[in-house]
Order: sequence, then structure tokens, then C-alpha cells
Amino acid sequence: MPRPRHDHDAAAFARDLRQEMPWSEARLWTAIRNKATGARFRRQVPVGRWIVDFASIRPKLVIEIDGDSHNGHDETERTAHIESQGFTILRFTNEDVRDNATGVFDTIVAAVEELAPRQ
Repeated sequence: MPRPRHDHDAAAFARDLRQEMPWSEARLWTAIRNKATGARFRRQVPVGRWIVDFASIRPKLVIEIDGDSHNGHDETERTAHIESQGFTILRFTNEDVRDNATGVFDTIVAAVEELAPRQ
């Protein structure tokens, strides 16, 4: 399955974001990289004009860590677009990653297992 369609400017911005990940994203990336969840995830993936924190193409799963950059923003249009591309979205907060990293990881593994047969 091909990568999601994206805006050229979003792709350039995503490359910059990969260089400076917030601590919560860096901590989760360490846990989910190298197919530790049973799926291959990419980080800072452009989907349309938006950039998601982590995405797996098979199964179509997006993981968002909602921190300061999401505070006060209406995510309705963004979420609708990402879901229209066939992705399921899991959202966690910085505090979830800090205080319950094992639970976050287990939730991701369960989602991968649930979504994988449908692909």
C-alpha cells in the first residue's frame, strides 16, 4: 500500500520535526520502533497538509501524542481528513507516556492486533 498523499510543504516540515522530537514522542519512538508492536511505524508522517506523530501503513494506524502543540486547537478537520484516508487514530497525552508508558505500549499492540486482520 502506498504512502498517504501529502502536501510538499508538509513533507519538508516533517523532515525538520524529525530532528527535534519532544521528550514524549522520543520516549514512545524508542518503544515502538523496529516493529516492537508487530507493525512498522514511521515518525512525523505527512497526511495531506497535516503531520501525524507516528503512522503505520499496515495496519493503517496513526498515533498522536497530544501536548502543547495541540492545546486549544480544534482537531475536527484534521481528524476527519486522517480518518478519510482509512487510518484509525490513537491519541495519548504527554502525561500518559510519562506516567503509564507500559499501558500506552500495550494499547498500541492491542490496536495493531485488532486492525491487522482487516488489512
